[in-house]
Amino acid sequence: MNTNDSMIVKNIKWLLLIPGVITCSMIYAAIDPQGALMQTFGESMSGPIAEIVVRNWGLLITMVGALMIYAAYRPQYRNLVIAIAVFGKLVFVALNLIYGQAYLAKSGIAVIFDSVLIVIYLLYFLQSRKTA
Repeated sequence: MNTNDSMIVKNIKWLLLIPGVITCSMIYAAIDPQGALMQTFGESMSGPIAEIVVRNWGLLITMVGALMIYAAYRPQYRNLVIAIAVFGKLVFVALNLIYGQAYLAKSGIAVIFDSVLIVIYLLYFLQSRKTA
């Protein structure tokens, strides 16, 4: 690694690994959809469609977390995985800001967490190109 590499580029393994583990915690939504909704948004949904959608949502988020963990150890996949993570997190943040303002008291932590990761990962893209 080049000595001119930024702190983000130097630490990208940890910047994927730790948030990846945290992101994987959304397996909770696949196991307990109502509990995850209450924890994340402070509200729940009912009925079979909610069970399907929320469980699927939790599993998809968990898979992105698992990909982030994988990419922490496989540099050749980092750009693809980071692009997927940024896109998913950007959509989550945008939907919360557009449609979920009433839930921000609960979802705000996730929105801030994902927003910080979006910025870090976009900076990684910019800075890793400069050092390549």
